[in-house]
Amino acid sequence: MANEEDDPVVQEIDVYLAKSLAEKLYLFQYPVRPASMTYDDIPHLSAKIKPKQQKVELEMAIDTLNPNYCRSKGEQIALNVDGACADETSTYSSKLMDKQTFCSSQTTSNTSRYAAALYRQGELHLTPLHGILQLRPSFSYLDKADAKHREREAANEAGDSSQDEAEDDVKQITVRFSRPESEQARQRRVQSYEFLQKKHAEEPWVHLHYYGLRDSRSEHERQYLLCPGSSGVENTELVKSPSEYLMMLMPPSQEEEKDKPVAPSNVLSMAQLRTLPLADQIKILMKNVKVMPFANLMSLLGPSIDSVAVLRGIQKVAMLVQGNWVVKSDILYPKDSSSPHSGVPADVLCRGRDFVMWKFTQSRWVVRKEVATVTKLCAEDVKDFLEHMAVVRINKGWEFILPYDGEFIKKHPDVVQRQHMLWTGIQAKLEKVYNLVKETMPKKPDAQSGPAGLVSGDQRIQVAKTKAQQNHALLERELQRRKEQLRAPAVPPGVRIKEEPVSEEGEEDDEQEAEEEEPMDTSPSGLHSKLANGLPPGRAAGTDSFNGHPPPGCASTPVARELRAFVEATFQRQFVLTLSELKRLFNLHLASLPPGHTLFSGISDRMLQDTVLAAGCKQILVPFPPQTAASPDEQKVFALWESGDMSDQHRQVLLEIFSKNYRVRRNMIQSRLTQECGEDLSKQEVDKVLKDCCVSYGGMWYLKGTVQS
Repeated sequence: MANEEDDPVVQEIDVYLAKSLAEKLYLFQYPVRPASMTYDDIPHLSAKIKPKQQKVELEMAIDTLNPNYCRSKGEQIALNVDGACADETSTYSSKLMDKQTFCSSQTTSNTSRYAAALYRQGELHLTPLHGILQLRPSFSYLDKADAKHREREAANEAGDSSQDEAEDDVKQITVRFSRPESEQARQRRVQSYEFLQKKHAEEPWVHLHYYGLRDSRSEHERQYLLCPGSSGVENTELVKSPSEYLMMLMPPSQEEEKDKPVAPSNVLSMAQLRTLPLADQIKILMKNVKVMPFANLMSLLGPSIDSVAVLRGIQKVAMLVQGNWVVKSDILYPKDSSSPHSGVPADVLCRGRDFVMWKFTQSRWVVRKEVATVTKLCAEDVKDFLEHMAVVRINKGWEFILPYDGEFIKKHPDVVQRQHMLWTGIQAKLEKVYNLVKETMPKKPDAQSGPAGLVSGDQRIQVAKTKAQQNHALLERELQRRKEQLRAPAVPPGVRIKEEPVSEEGEEDDEQEAEEEEPMDTSPSGLHSKLANGLPPGRAAGTDSFNGHPPPGCASTPVARELRAFVEATFQRQFVLTLSELKRLFNLHLASLPPGHTLFSGISDRMLQDTVLAAGCKQILVPFPPQTAASPDEQKVFALWESGDMSDQHRQVLLEIFSKNYRVRRNMIQSRLTQECGEDLSKQEVDKVLKDCCVSYGGMWYLKGTVQS
C-alpha cells in the first residue's frame, strides 16, 4: 500500500489495436543525419521493393550545391563509373555523383513484439509492424568502376599484341557429359549459398512511388493507423489476463532453447529416470547394467518404492541366476534386429544367450569353446554373451560376475520357485533345439550353484564321467518303461480305471508326478515348447465327452477354482479362442499375479482344456484345409456355447456353420441365420454375432484365430 501511495495513477489511457495496415506497415531505419535535415527534405528519386525478400532500394539526391560537397571528388567518381562518354546507361548522367542508393537489410525475423503507436485525443492506437528494415548506403557504383577499369586494361593489352599472326594457336578442347543429378546432390545444390543468391536475384523488382510527409496521399494513408469505431466498440483482443499479457510482452526465446546442448539419446540421468513409470525404470536399468542384485536395484529406485511392485516388474525383464537378476535376451536383442558381428537374426542370438544363462544356473564356470560348439555362433557373439554376465579367468574359463546371493534365495522362496519353473521350460526348449542330453535341474531352489572353490582338471573329468553314467542309467530306465507300456493291453477310451491311493502321501506323490509328466510352459517362449501342441497323443480321445460337464474332481481345489474363474472371464470377453491364443492369455495373466499365487503350482494342457469344456464351452471342429500353416494348437478352436444373452441362438447357428466350413461368405451366414431364427433378424444383430466370433479377410469370414494371411 505504501508503494501505491508513492506512485499514484496519473491518467488512464484507452489502447486500441488497428489492423488496416497490419500486413503492409514497414519501419525504415535510416543512417544518422544532422538534426537540422530530415529525410523528407531530401528528394526521393526512385524506390523499388522485392516483397518476398522484404528488400528495398531507394535512390536519394545529393545536394551538390552544399559547401561541404567536394565537387572534384564527385566528378572523379562519375568518370570512373561511366567513363568519358555519357549515354542512356550511365549511372550519373550529369557527370557528377549527384545521387546515392540505399539498400535494406532485416534487423529481426520476428516482428510480432513491435508496433507503431499513434496518440490522438487521449487514445493510443497500435498497429503491428510487418517488417523492420535498416537502410544502408550501397556502394555498387564502385563495382561498376572496377569493371570499367578491367575493360580498359583488356583493350590496351589487345592493342599492344602482335598483328602479324595469321591465325590463333590451336587449343585442345575437352568435352564432358554431365551425369544425371542424384536427389542428394540436388538437395545440396538447392541449399547452397550460390543457388539462394541466384533465386533472390531472379525475383523481380516492384517499383514504388514515394509520397512526402505533407502530401495529401500520405495524410490519407495515415488515417489507417487509427482503429475505426474505437469510441463505441470494445477491443476484445487487448483484454488479456496478466499472465497472458506478460507472455505477449516477453515470449520465451526459441533461439535460446535451440542453442542448448542436447544429451545423447542413450544417456539418461537419474532425475529423468525417476520421472518414468516404475516398469520403464526397471527395464532401462537392467538393459544398461545387465546383471544386478535385487538390493542394488532397490537402492537405485529409491526408498519409497514398494519391493513387491519391483519384484513383479523385474520378473518381466530379467531372469534369476545364482540369486541375481540378469536381463532377458529379448530385451537386448529385440525382434527384427541382428548381430553386428555376423548378421545372425535376433531369435538365434536370444537362444544362444539363454543357453549361456542356463549354464550359469548349473555352475559358476562356463567354457567359451563349449558354448560356441553347442550354439554354432561366431566367437564375437559368444564373447558378447559372456561379457554381459561373467569375467574371464586365465586358464580357468568365465566365472559369473556376481557372488551367489543366498540371502535373496532364502527371503523370497516363492519367486525362486517360479523362476525354477521358467528355467525348466527354457531347458526343455534348449534340449530340443541343440539336441542336448537331458540334465535335470535342481529340485530345490536352495540347490542352485552356490559359491564354489576351484576344481582341478581331473576332478572335472571325474564329474563328467559320473554324469554320463547317470544319464545312461536314466535313458535305460526310460527305454524299459516305454517298452512295458507298448506291451501293456490298451484300455478302451470309454473306460475309467479308479485306483485307490495307499495313503495321503502317496496321493500327493501321484498328483505331483502327473503334473510333472505334462507341465504347461509358462515362460515367455512357452507357446513354442515341446508341449505346445495341446493334448498329448493317447489322451486326445475322450475330450468331447466332457462337453458341458466338469471333469471329476476338477472344481474341488483352489487351483481349479482360480483357473475356472480365469477361463470364464476370458470367454465372456472373447467368445472364440484357439488353444494357442488361450495359452498366451494365460501366460499374461500369470505375469500379472503376485508371487506365490496358487496358479504357479503348474497347469497342464489337459487341465486347461478340461476347464474350458467345464465352463460351458465347446470345441469347434473347424475343417482346416490340408495345406494350412496353422499349428496343432491353432487348429483347436473353443467357443462359448451359452453366455446367457439374447445372441446365444444366433451364435450357436454361426458356430455350426463353421463346423462344416473353414471360411464362409456373409450372404450364406445371413440366409442361414434368417432360416433358423426368423425373418425379423436385423442387420445389427448379424453384425454383433460376426463381431463376437469372426474376422473378415479378403471378402470371406473366418472364426477368430483361424485365418492364415
